[in-house]
Amino acid sequence: QVRLVESGGGSVQAGGSLSLSCVASGYSVNKHMAWFRQAAGKEREAVAFSFQNGVTAFYAESVKGRFSISRDNAPNTMYLQMNSLKPEDTAMYYCATDYVPGSWTTARSFRTWGQGTQVTVSS
Repeated sequence: QVRLVESGGGSVQAGGSLSLSCVASGYSVNKHMAWFRQAAGKEREAVAFSFQNGVTAFYAESVKGRFSISRDNAPNTMYLQMNSLKPEDTAMYYCATDYVPGSWTTARSFRTWGQGTQVTVSS
């Protein structure tokens, strides 16, 4: 079955950078993929979306210009480069795939999720 494993989270000060990775296994075709995040006590929110071609991407307004999504389709790894981090970026970050056509900003549009990696940004 499809499996997603995130890594790269950690603790940084505001203004710092982190790079997250998501390794996908269990399938042999490229898929649309996305990053979401969930802060304590809040709903899961979309961060960035990557089309299966690895070229087209969408971003949440809150991260535009600071975050960059990329992917290496061999071997099925997606990345999220996060620069100029802010305390409000603190959350558990998840990667997702198996997109069901709809709104990419909605968590229910994705059927497969990783376990998450924690990002903490201190002021």
